[in-house]
Amino acid sequence: MAKALLISPSYFIFFIFLIFSSATVSIFGEEYSYVKSINPKKMNMLKEKVTHFQLYWQDVVSGSNATSVTVLDAVNNSSTLFGSVNIIDNSLTVGPNLSSKTVGKSQGLYVSTGLEETSLLMVMNFAFTDGKYNGSTFTVVGRNNVNAKVREMPIIGGSGLFRFARGYVLASTYSFSDNGDGTIEYNCYVIHY
Repeated sequence: MAKALLISPSYFIFFIFLIFSSATVSIFGEEYSYVKSINPKKMNMLKEKVTHFQLYWQDVVSGSNATSVTVLDAVNNSSTLFGSVNIIDNSLTVGPNLSSKTVGKSQGLYVSTGLEETSLLMVMNFAFTDGKYNGSTFTVVGRNNVNAKVREMPIIGGSGLFRFARGYVLASTYSFSDNGDGTIEYNCYVIHY
């Protein structure tokens, strides 16, 4: 008759643990082999700074040179324009006049999302075309309650000199014409490296 091998329960549990831990190490090692830590200094991320931009967002919906085009009309003749979608390529200028120096473009879209009040979902990149920031962008995504005197929206990222950007913008209506064209003052506070 064969003799049974007697092992204490704690040795048995330890033995099973060794078997499974060695099997999972290679599995997890392969699964996460594409991830590694990087020293921020090697990416030139030395010190954060805050940059303030005061810009004027020129929303031109009228005429043959419109920079904001409605691609989906409001539903059921809504007084708040609920459901309308506009695609934008609006100029960012240093002054409130459309003829002021253009330093970039605001490209993206806005969607009317309020049933009872005029509010917009804004999704746009502020793409700079002038000076030190030429080629750099930061992204604004947020709710714009159009009837509020000042609207705050977050900056959620960026590219170029605005890599890892975060911050916020404050928007206030400078002028709004009968034909629907509007000039909005944007004060942008960008935290970046």
